[in-house]
Amino acid sequence: MKERLLEILKPFEGKKHMLLPALQAVQNEFGSITEEAMKIISEKLNVPLAEVCSVATFYAQFRFKQAGRYLIQVCNGTACHSMGSMILLEEFKKHLGIVPGETTKDGVFTIETVACFGACALAPVVVVEDLKKQSKRVFGHM
Repeated sequence: MKERLLEILKPFEGKKHMLLPALQAVQNEFGSITEEAMKIISEKLNVPLAEVCSVATFYAQFRFKQAGRYLIQVCNGTACHSMGSMILLEEFKKHLGIVPGETTKDGVFTIETVACFGACALAPVVVVEDLKKQSKRVFGHM
């Protein structure tokens, strides 16, 4: 893993302003960002570790635990919430046997809530991302 991580970070070395793209590249490759990865990113980009951790924890897009192949994101913004998104979430929880932030035992599904997708006209919205193929599908009017 460390060899691959160093390879991914080569284009970002010494470029403090590239912290966000470096974090994204690491997560795209490994599915999450580990403590070890943050330390190496800090070293290679010459950014304090506290800043790497601060940026990684600020943005909701970054995960620190491995997600399943399919990431199911249920919008909980005002429009989606008022249109029943939490009912959808309860159904996902019931059928998958997990709560937001968890992954099924077989490693296939992870569910989470998102503050807002900005697709209020489609409320309620669910986005399913195939992390292996790096593709997303938006389901509106659920």
